[in-house]
Amino acid sequence: MEKIRIDYSHDRAVAKIILDDGKGNVLDQIMMEEIQVRLDQFARNDSLKLVTFEGAGKHFSFGASVEEHQKEYAAAMLQGFHRLFFSLRDLAIPTLAKISGQCLGGGLELALMCNQMFADKTARLGQPEIVLGVFPPPASILLPEKIGLSRAEDLLLTGRSIDAETGLAYGLLNRVFENRPALDTGTDAWIEQYILPKSASSLRFAVRAARVKFNHFLGDFLPQLESMYIDQLMNTADANEGIAAFIEKRKPAWSNN
Repeated sequence: MEKIRIDYSHDRAVAKIILDDGKGNVLDQIMMEEIQVRLDQFARNDSLKLVTFEGAGKHFSFGASVEEHQKEYAAAMLQGFHRLFFSLRDLAIPTLAKISGQCLGGGLELALMCNQMFADKTARLGQPEIVLGVFPPPASILLPEKIGLSRAEDLLLTGRSIDAETGLAYGLLNRVFENRPALDTGTDAWIEQYILPKSASSLRFAVRAARVKFNHFLGDFLPQLESMYIDQLMNTADANEGIAAFIEKRKPAWSNN
């Protein structure tokens, strides 16, 4: 069963990636690989002006697979996930995340990589990795760039979620709509006004220019944090305990090392 769907609209100038695993749209390695295949295809499509991401059903994504965070799987999971970020960077096609419901962990990180983040009022945004005893490498770089260090540290260190109105006030979200139909309608209107009249080629140069610092930070620091996660964090007792406790549906027993 495929875990994403692809729709094209606006005379195939817009590609819509729909996360759809039938549950919480969990970004496991199968879904990541399917997205990667599509991004590789988009690199050969000179007419694409926008790529959008959304979740099927009520939620954008519950995040990456917790089972795949276990020590024996973590390296492969992170490497596959981070490859998506570098592919999106290199594509430089404008991207937009349409968020309803839960947008957590790796799901929020994928949305953070987008140039625009639109949501409806059901959206809940958070990086709960610290609750499991781990940290989110992409969000640790992208959140401070998007909303400033103070607000980023609040979300990264507490693991709490915020609603759509707070996300808008933080500057995390670009627009908030009343409900899912309004989100769909508003997004289409925005695309028709601001994206379709532009040159696909020029839009890619504009993305690269706007993100010259952003991309530099991503390229420099994401490999460092990936190494910290795999080689240091996953060799601690508490990181492994936090993941195990979540899978076993129990409260973690921290040893503080």
